Amino acid sequence: MQNVQVTPVTLIATDGYKLAAHHWTHTTLPIRAIVVINPATAVKASYYHRYAQFLATNGMSVLTFDYRGIGKSRRGSLREFKNISKLDWGRLDCDAALQWARNNHIDTPVHVVAHSIGGLLVGLAKNNTCVERCVTVGAQYAYWRDYERGKRLSMWLRWHILMPVLTTLFGYFPAKALGWHEDLPAAAAYEWAFRPARLEESYLKMTESAPDALAHFSGMTGDILAIGMTDDPFGTPAALDRLLAYFTSSRRVHVRISPESIGEESIGHFAFFHDRFKTTLWQQSLDWLISGNIPESAVSSIITPAIHSSTQVPADGR
Repeated sequence: MQNVQVTPVTLIATDGYKLAAHHWTHTTLPIRAIVVINPATAVKASYYHRYAQFLATNGMSVLTFDYRGIGKSRRGSLREFKNISKLDWGRLDCDAALQWARNNHIDTPVHVVAHSIGGLLVGLAKNNTCVERCVTVGAQYAYWRDYERGKRLSMWLRWHILMPVLTTLFGYFPAKALGWHEDLPAAAAYEWAFRPARLEESYLKMTESAPDALAHFSGMTGDILAIGMTDDPFGTPAALDRLLAYFTSSRRVHVRISPESIGEESIGHFAFFHDRFKTTLWQQSLDWLISGNIPESAVSSIITPAIHSSTQVPADGR
């Protein structure tokens, strides 16, 4: 694989849960940085392996991993792990990945590439203080009012009616049987289905003893390039901005990309990580990770860090 070496790794979260991971390195090039890749909800780490190989080919050391309950980090029946939530994926699993990256690349910059919910998880992880640059792709909080207006009803019926109903019937969400990526633990499915407008209210609805969801967002001081596609029904401008507002200590650059601008008919929420975008979208993300710079013509808005931590997050999603 173009002088790229792949090594299986086991991450151990602070609660003792073991996570399956892979470490990608170039055998001859000097390491520019270590990049942790956070998957989307119910998407296996293997979906990002082609992109990981691309980064490694260009001198990046890369860590891919599966969240608990997903892919190779799934342990038996999800009915026995029904309490796994996205809060766990952030404060435990993403945190373990960042800790591994820091421990194994002491004098190397730590970067993150985060897809969809993976962008939220960076803010939940205590070890996000080590992140220098972060590229998010369609990353949002997934509040239903932020969905693309023309598709909002069908998406609401699928994710906020069908998903919780099936989860109640089966004890987990059987996404694989429906052709919708990986199965979801019950708590993760319910957290999405009944998500309120504000992140800080989400976990309080699940349990009164839930940790403060916002406790570590201000610790993330690294620059964020938030990439949104104009044909992504999840990653609308409102959706990306809702999540970005929580990263009060970061320089945040929100870029909107249309398929037509790179000679494509569609990109959507998932296609960014297809290797047909190696010379376009992948290269742009690599340039950001290396230099922190992108052409001014590609930038739709720049949000400077808030002076106070009381950044206002819209309550109604409009």
